[in-house]
Amino acid sequence: MKAIVIEQYGSADQLKERDVPIPEIKDNQVLVELYATSINPIDWKVREGYLTERLPFDFPIILGWDAAGIIQAVGDNVSSFTTGDRVFARPATTANGTYAEYTAVDENLLAKIPENISFAEAAVVPLAGLTAWQCLVDFCEIKAGDNVLIHAGSGGVGSFAIQIAKNFGAYVAATASGKNEAFLNELGVDKFINYKEDDFAELIDDYDIVVDTMGGAIQEKSFDVLKKGGKLVSIAQPPDERLAAENGVKAGFLWLEPDGKQLTELGKLLENGKVKANIGHTFPLNQDGLRSAHELSQSHHAKGKIAIEIK
Repeated sequence: MKAIVIEQYGSADQLKERDVPIPEIKDNQVLVELYATSINPIDWKVREGYLTERLPFDFPIILGWDAAGIIQAVGDNVSSFTTGDRVFARPATTANGTYAEYTAVDENLLAKIPENISFAEAAVVPLAGLTAWQCLVDFCEIKAGDNVLIHAGSGGVGSFAIQIAKNFGAYVAATASGKNEAFLNELGVDKFINYKEDDFAELIDDYDIVVDTMGGAIQEKSFDVLKKGGKLVSIAQPPDERLAAENGVKAGFLWLEPDGKQLTELGKLLENGKVKANIGHTFPLNQDGLRSAHELSQSHHAKGKIAIEIK
């Protein structure tokens, strides 16, 4: 099968098209013929060698953590899915990712794609959507009436977090550049903050939840807008425990755990139009396409999600 791999860490030029064997599935897995995948910041961070301690892969590495396609084979112990099912997933973390024509996925990580959702739309949901869900629902226990600040609201995780928070009945403020104001308003943001012109810490106060996608000084300043008993969850870096204690808030770092049941819940929201997959850019599954997609993601100028069409 065709796959885009890296054989050493480095720039986007390390992404190379190769012919590799189709994965063999275990008894609890299915073989998915991929129709689409997507790009996430973790892709180029692994490519550059930033995450070798957490993800110590052996070369060659097929990157990619989002899968959408059709099941072509099922393992002996698989009972909830069958060949021909349209599915999406955030597969388990291995060196055999989704920049390929086929991938193996554990049954418990799968969800069926709603009939009114395309493969590309489904493909951009798993990693970013589940991350947003686990930040808000699992860590922060979001509820109706909460005041929520989401940093980088026009990005992949941020755009899903806005929609999920609004679906729970929260009041949502989000930061982004001025060019993305209309986009965030479409997502349902109650208060748009242009981070290039305004200091969010001077505009809001007494918030229940902060979703930090940036880290650094932005994360540190975010403690100032939380009420006592508030919650700060970061996907950028572990928060300062001293600052959390001084401000009387719960703070933590979230590393996504793939979950087919949660993805099924997101699928229902997609099906009902309560959450939309916002694809800002599309590239083909080839060497040049993946290199361009990585460079765009790394520029931090992508709007919404970057989809990779395979079929």
